Parts: sequence; C-alpha cells; structure tokens
Amino acid sequence: VLFLAYFAMQVIYARRKYKISPPETTGHPEFDRTFRAQANCSEYFPIFISLLWVAGIFFHQGVAAACGLLYLYTRLKYFQGYAGAAQGRLGPLYASAWLLWVLLGLALAGLLAHFL
Repeated sequence: VLFLAYFAMQVIYARRKYKISPPETTGHPEFDRTFRAQANCSEYFPIFISLLWVAGIFFHQGVAAACGLLYLYTRLKYFQGYAGAAQGRLGPLYASAWLLWVLLGLALAGLLAHFL
C-alpha cells in the first residue's frame, strides 16, 4: 500500500509541476509517463496481492515473502524507469512479470499439495 501511495504522490507532484489539473490524463510527456506508470502498477497490484496471499498460505510464507519483496523492488524500478523514459520500463517489467509467474507457480504447487 505504501508503494501505491508513493506512486500516487508522484502523479500529484507531476500534475503540479506541469500544471495538469484533474480530470486531464494527458499533457507533458513526463507527466504522461508518470501517470501511465502509476496506473500500470495499480492495475497489477490485486493480482500480486492475491498470488502472494495464496502462495504464503499454501506454499511457504518465507519464500512468498522473498518473492513479494523482489516484486515490489522491481515495480519500484519499473515506475522510476518508466517515469524517466519509456524504454526504462522494459527490464523491470520483465522481471516483475517473471516474479508473478513464480508466485503463481508457488500458489498452484501449494494448492495442489494441500488439496490432493
């Protein structure tokens, strides 16, 4: 939640810096990238939380927590990279997607072990 609050605050600062009032969602290219980075991170957060929760309950809390921390770090790097330049998002995007797949695998393995 702190990450989402940080991302939202960055959008607010960009709005002030480039004088873009709500409900406008376009304007200066740096604002556009910051806004999109925040929106993208917010869109993936429910998926992340769900997978983290299931993997932590049914697989292993420590492994899920480690994956969760790595995911949060990669999303922070994604946000910072995207806000700076569109190409800056790619490496962290692939890393965070890979971590979501890992969490999905852990969640599925834990569920299968629990119910079978």
